[in-house]
Amino acid sequence: MLTKEELKNIKVLQQICEEEGQLQLKLNFDMLESRSGKRKEDFFRYEDGKLVGFLGSYYFGNKVEICGMVHPDYRRRGIFSRLLEEALEEAKKHEARTILLNAPSESQSAKEFLKVIPCELSMVEYQMKWQKTELHENHTITVRPSISVEDTEAEIQLDVKCFGLNEKEARQYKQENKDLKTDLRLIIETDGKIAGKMRLSEMNGEAWIFGFAVFPELQGKGIGRKALSNVVKMEVEKGFSIFLEVEAKNAHALRLYESCGFRSYHSQEYYKMNL
Repeated sequence: MLTKEELKNIKVLQQICEEEGQLQLKLNFDMLESRSGKRKEDFFRYEDGKLVGFLGSYYFGNKVEICGMVHPDYRRRGIFSRLLEEALEEAKKHEARTILLNAPSESQSAKEFLKVIPCELSMVEYQMKWQKTELHENHTITVRPSISVEDTEAEIQLDVKCFGLNEKEARQYKQENKDLKTDLRLIIETDGKIAGKMRLSEMNGEAWIFGFAVFPELQGKGIGRKALSNVVKMEVEKGFSIFLEVEAKNAHALRLYESCGFRSYHSQEYYKMNL
């Protein structure tokens, strides 16, 4: 578990790096604040008592996403390379089969670094923010908290069918993230049956929607759009700004989100390492 001082230092370094590069880093503070301590996931470099380098690993089953940063005044000294070596060694211990390096699309320093390591662009992800749009609550769709064993089983199967995890990975991911303090796990129902799920993370006046999925056999029936509209209305009434992420090539999801008022404002690139 990270200490309050460590989290504070990460936020200070993040602000410096983002302002210098005019970009946004994806550091997943909901996960950083809920580390279990079961494995080493965060790697630090201090000089003269100041945090100058940080790298975070984020496990999703046997897939690991890695995002890091180095203070502008301390670059080209091999700091990030050493942090990455440590993270990769740890990932191997846990039998990770896919490692993705995450970098803001605008980051020139990241692009220069990525040229010299064995990796290739795997995907581009848009970050989207909801803009005020008239939405109508639909009472044929229910969105409720996930509370039962049946709900958890449905979430696992949705991760398998919609996000490419195998069942072992999906169960492991569910177990490791069941105690995220900022999370609200939601079940989507129609006609009294579970149709899908999503996860809400509420922090600092922002609500982020993750893991949004509808069973493949129920897709194309408007269930996702109605559920999303209901959740957006709920979060707006709480006073949150609302965000989500979507893979750039997922045209169907992009159309759905745009029809509900979401607009892209930033993008992240993911590079798959050749192990």
